[in-house]
Amino acid sequence: MEMEVGIREKKLFHVFHKVPSGDGPYVQAKYAQIVMKDPEGSIIWFWKAINTGDRVDSALKDMAVVMKQLDRSEEAIEAIKSFRWLCSKQAQESLDNVLLDLFKKCGKIDEQIALLKQKLRQIYEGKLFNGRPTKTARSHGKKFQVTISQETARVLGNLGWAYMQKGNYMAAEVVYKKAQMIYADSNKACNLAHCLIKQARYDEARYILEDVWIGKYLGSDDTRTKNRVEELLLELDSKQPPHFLQNIPGLNLDDDFVNGLEGLINEWARPKSRRLPIFEEISTFRDQLAC
Repeated sequence: MEMEVGIREKKLFHVFHKVPSGDGPYVQAKYAQIVMKDPEGSIIWFWKAINTGDRVDSALKDMAVVMKQLDRSEEAIEAIKSFRWLCSKQAQESLDNVLLDLFKKCGKIDEQIALLKQKLRQIYEGKLFNGRPTKTARSHGKKFQVTISQETARVLGNLGWAYMQKGNYMAAEVVYKKAQMIYADSNKACNLAHCLIKQARYDEARYILEDVWIGKYLGSDDTRTKNRVEELLLELDSKQPPHFLQNIPGLNLDDDFVNGLEGLINEWARPKSRRLPIFEEISTFRDQLAC
């Protein structure tokens, strides 16, 4: 009875997860990963699949993903670097994408930048799209079409983010501006504003954030985007006076102004007989303001 249940479970596993039937190492690895919830055991089977040439493209990529989940990202990076030559030409882009995630996980920013620049070069040379205007991508099991413009802007956005992690906001600004020229969206707009704030270019940053707030960019209506804009505006306000105070003469708070204000306060605080008239004048002025 238990054997029959096991056989039926494996048949359903093949159909539901679209894994080829059989008892090869790759199928055993996926069964251990998905059905048995045994990631360590699945890695052993993935290694066997790679060594025996059983669906190496998928085995290497899937094993790296499992290793990342187990905080074995460094090992996953070395595995891809050492064995990607066994994989087909069609699998190389997917492996690059996995590598980028692994580099990010390990904080290897320079490696991210180098790989992203390589991907941009491949797009420019027509290697990623094979001369076509679009390509088929997959996310969460669903297929969709991606244009060259969208992919280029996405890679540029990731490159800008990597430069931000290094604190090179000038380089990140240049990259984000280029990405926005190709395919603009609210996320890259917010990141660009962040770069400008870090360079004390507050007016430019505020202008971009206001455009995001009024829905000028794709994705502006997303709740997370709205929250991000609010956070950046609060940061701006903490660094820059509100607009209605910026052009008031004498608001530069130089030393003479501060010293003069301090002297005036000290004068008011002295217990002199003429104190009352001074405060009467201030009170009259206050009443005029109230009107």
